[in-house]
Amino acid sequence: MSQTSPPANGARPIASSHGQIGLAGLIVGAIGVVFGDIGTSPLYTLREAFSPHYGLVADHDTVLGVLSMIFWSLMLVVTVKYVTIILRADNDGEGGIMALMALAQRSLGKRGRSAYLVGILGVFGASLFFSDGVITPAISVLSAIEGLEVVAPALHAWIVPVTVLVLGVLFATQRFGTAKVGRIFGPITVIWFLSLAVLGVVNILHEPEVLHAINPWWAAQFFVQHTWGGVFILGAVVLAVTGGEAIYTDMGHFGARPIRYAWYFFVLPSLMLNYLGQGALVLEDPAAIQNPFYIGVPEWARWPMIGLATAATVIASQAVITGGFSVARQAMQLGYIPRMRVRHTSSDTIGQIYIPAINWAMAVIVIALVLTFQTSSALAAAYGISVSLTMLIDTLLLAIVAGALWPRWRRWVLPLCGVFLVIDIAFVIANGAKVLQGAWFPLVLGVTLFTLLRTWRRGRQLLHEEVQQHGIRMDSFIPGLMLAPPLRVPGTAVFLTSDRGIVPHALMHNLKHNKVLHERNVFLTVETLTVPYAHRRLKIEQIGESFHRVVIRFGFMETPDVPLALMQCGDVEDGPCIDPMDTTYFTSRETVVAAARPGMALWRERLFAVLHRNAAPVSGFFRIPGNRLVELGTHVEI
Repeated sequence: MSQTSPPANGARPIASSHGQIGLAGLIVGAIGVVFGDIGTSPLYTLREAFSPHYGLVADHDTVLGVLSMIFWSLMLVVTVKYVTIILRADNDGEGGIMALMALAQRSLGKRGRSAYLVGILGVFGASLFFSDGVITPAISVLSAIEGLEVVAPALHAWIVPVTVLVLGVLFATQRFGTAKVGRIFGPITVIWFLSLAVLGVVNILHEPEVLHAINPWWAAQFFVQHTWGGVFILGAVVLAVTGGEAIYTDMGHFGARPIRYAWYFFVLPSLMLNYLGQGALVLEDPAAIQNPFYIGVPEWARWPMIGLATAATVIASQAVITGGFSVARQAMQLGYIPRMRVRHTSSDTIGQIYIPAINWAMAVIVIALVLTFQTSSALAAAYGISVSLTMLIDTLLLAIVAGALWPRWRRWVLPLCGVFLVIDIAFVIANGAKVLQGAWFPLVLGVTLFTLLRTWRRGRQLLHEEVQQHGIRMDSFIPGLMLAPPLRVPGTAVFLTSDRGIVPHALMHNLKHNKVLHERNVFLTVETLTVPYAHRRLKIEQIGESFHRVVIRFGFMETPDVPLALMQCGDVEDGPCIDPMDTTYFTSRETVVAAARPGMALWRERLFAVLHRNAAPVSGFFRIPGNRLVELGTHVEI
């Protein structure tokens, strides 16, 4: 008989914390975490629009045209698309491209070609998220440190070393967690945005004419005058909206309402005042386009502003790094990357995790980018293509979700998706023109990561099929075993298996070599759901005398703790009573051998074998005590 545990077993662990923190606290927290990336864009966006690469002259009409495009990009892409609409795509309180992918797949059904293509889009988007995530810390911190050159040109040679030092310290301190440091992120970023707004207002007062840039006519006139050049300039304009996709990614930490309030009433006004202030400065003195952000700061305040900008970019980078940890854990749970060691850095907040492999891989790539490109202007050429493609994928997934799940809203959301699609494609084309200047890097990195993710997913599928093909059916094995049972020993044996109907290899090896059977035997399957948190944790079925089949469900945002979940079996009717101190876990460790068989190219099979060999042991991932685990090996050809 099948039983399920009460919903409380899988209740979302952080759902109640929002009410305790309060709306004001959540708004301040969102300002510090969600908007750190987009909040540092004024350091370089307008300067890059007038870089020699685009050949623009900083005259009256051109400045107003570029500012108008920045304003309407923030309004349409960030305000309307992400803040107003995509935040409605609530996957049990969580957001991000993996959550949106899971939501879209559920709306299409778990199987079928459409769901498969949605999975491809989601995985590619997650790969692009990582490639974007390594550029953000490099360009943000480098652009802040470049303020040294404005106040003291003799310090130019120190820009790169100081940037590497700051980034090195940032990545080295990730292992300590951000619980304590995170408390000051919000206030510092609030000061940063207030400073942006004040500087903007001061400069606007010198040239109020710049306020006309809010009129979309100036953007339209720019496109008319520059034709294709107007499209390619979007490769710089997109820098103003980088970080917009993070708004949806961080929804689960703060909720939609605090994020909306922070954006509508504080972040957006501060950003636009600063952009308009920089434009006013350039109208007054076209030579200021060399670095309009720092030149617009009074001389007495430039050193403090460099310190504040560095702190703001470190906070933005911190948010990107922890976002990478979060997406990596989701990908692990959904079966797209190998298991990695995950450390929890807070006993109070479940989302505070540290993944050493991801951290140091990002550190090496970020520092290599700084040493290779040397300047934020050079990095800006590489920045944007992955963001644009991610935004395009978000639009496609949003259209699927809206069409299937939003009957009341799709009449106006789907036409808007058409508008967003045109904008996203224009951004992709504009950034695609920068491939030879550096945009090749995030594309190569994204494709490489996508290949790794798809190879791991496909390899796991082939491994499962191979085990299933040569396995023994459970329903025929157990009755035959009980006709002549082996020696019984006290205690509980838990056999981990991915296929509920097949006898685990670990049980067969145990019977063959140890010739004993425990008095209680549990065949355990761990399932990861396409929702963030499982509301029904356990499913238990008695399949014979002293034999139980147990399925433990975890959401993709949860950390699997198998021993803790098994302790709840005794609370379920007909469930086995499991004593943690009297339980032994058995698992099989497959050694994958690549063979020239249909399914995957041989090089991908060899790649999967390497990934499988270096995956973290199941004991650590499922939090199984090492002294309670027996691992038995077996060779499998795929």
